Amino acid sequence: KSDEGRYLCQGVNVFGSAEIVASVSVKEPTRIELTPKKIELTVGESIVLSCKALHDSTLDVTFDWTLNGQPIDFEKEGGHFESIKAQASSADLMIRNILLMHAGRYGCRVQTAADTVSDETELLVRGPPGPPGVVIVEEITDTTATLSWSPGADNHSPISLYNLQARSPFSLGWQTVKTVPDVISGDMESAMAVELNPWVEYEFRVVATNKIGTGDPSAPSRLIRTNEAVPKTPPGNVSGRSGRRHELVIAWEPVSEEFQSGEGFGYIVAFRPNGTRGWKEKMVTSSDASKFIYRDESVPPLTPFEVKVGVYNNKGDGPFSPIVVICSAEGEPTAAPIDVKATSLSVSEILVAWKHIKESLGRPQGFEVGYWKDMEQEEAAEKVKTEGNESSILLTGLEGNTLYHLTVRAYNAAGYGPPSTAVRAATKKSPPSQAPSNIMWIQDGSHVSLGWEPVRPLANESDVMGYKVLFRQEGQSNSQVIETQKTSAVVLLPDVGVYIIEVCAVSEGGDGTASPQIRVPSFSGKVTLIFGIVMVIPMLINSIILYPKKFLTIV
Repeated sequence: KSDEGRYLCQGVNVFGSAEIVASVSVKEPTRIELTPKKIELTVGESIVLSCKALHDSTLDVTFDWTLNGQPIDFEKEGGHFESIKAQASSADLMIRNILLMHAGRYGCRVQTAADTVSDETELLVRGPPGPPGVVIVEEITDTTATLSWSPGADNHSPISLYNLQARSPFSLGWQTVKTVPDVISGDMESAMAVELNPWVEYEFRVVATNKIGTGDPSAPSRLIRTNEAVPKTPPGNVSGRSGRRHELVIAWEPVSEEFQSGEGFGYIVAFRPNGTRGWKEKMVTSSDASKFIYRDESVPPLTPFEVKVGVYNNKGDGPFSPIVVICSAEGEPTAAPIDVKATSLSVSEILVAWKHIKESLGRPQGFEVGYWKDMEQEEAAEKVKTEGNESSILLTGLEGNTLYHLTVRAYNAAGYGPPSTAVRAATKKSPPSQAPSNIMWIQDGSHVSLGWEPVRPLANESDVMGYKVLFRQEGQSNSQVIETQKTSAVVLLPDVGVYIIEVCAVSEGGDGTASPQIRVPSFSGKVTLIFGIVMVIPMLINSIILYPKKFLTIV
């Protein structure tokens, strides 16, 4: 420090002298302290590195952080790193949620105008093991595979055990398999997968575990198929199905390809009448088959049989399913429905009803109604089915003013019975397309007297049987209805408000087109009468001139 000051350098010769002055400032050397010095952490933990600088008070300092000699880019590190400067002479580095890749040498560099100093600390990160090396299939049998592998990185925590996993076309992703030995310790590099299925393609992989956790799996082994073997899995749910008369229908759940154990897979269907000794056996060569039908004209309906179904492939015969008792088919219905009646209800509806003779065999599960137009062939008939013991059905969506032929027949799972004798019914003519016209009305309080011109239907339309007057309060959707056979009616408007009134003709084919809507206000007392007369005077004058007789009728 005592060397600080102004220094003079002078040069002299015979011609004269020259000099230069230099100022020297002496500063305290910068020293830093980086803590902690050596750290061991586990994946997922966090830490703060602290860097403190002792420097000359007259100098400013800057801090820089490095990882393995490279500057840390705080913007690109996904939020794992944060630089914190709480004081002028210190800086902290926050490392959050540490990953294995964050292990290494962390450096703190402090720079002033006079000097630059740095220090480093070592960060060791413990984590789950890395993936083991390539998995090799050393030996394969029908149910086992001997595998070997090389260990992966232990990531500073010794591997405690390995787990073998397998994948096949029939598994839901990777599944842990049983092994010999049961527990594969961390110092082993081979094991045997057992209880595999014969003639199935497998891939294998290995996963390592230490006290930190389970690491990523190895790459899959090459695809390899286990050897063939005699099948060991019989079909399940052997049962009977409905069939035609003199048939024994045997059904089962097919054995999955996973358990067929080899090529040439098929089924052996064995059956015998209940109480007999010898078995009849039939081969079913399709691996996808789920049913076998045995037909014998001498077999009465509902004869009980003992049945079992076995399996086989090119390696030999496998086991049979447990014996079950099923019965031969009762057959399709044999009697046609009787008393078939068809009643036309509207322009598009016909009600069909029938009776059925009860049978001890061939009991129906429902009925089928066929119907076709008069000018069509029966083969073009449309069909609709009922279920259970229903004895009628309403046909809808038919054409108006059309003659239909109809038959009914019973059915069950075995097939259809004979059809009934055909009956005929014609749909109604269409309702009148003309709406009631020239509607006149007079209001007296809450009573409204209506009159209209009669509707005259066209030749292809239903005759008018009467009229409907529909009225509702404005804003409501449900209408009240008054029916009449005349061309006039009196409507009582019960509540105060505005009413919407319409009139339509009624026929066998349904309701005709409605008239234009009339809006009528409903009040009470004399005011209503006066208001009603004022409202209708123009209409009355017009009606008297055009239709004097009709006006007198309404009055």
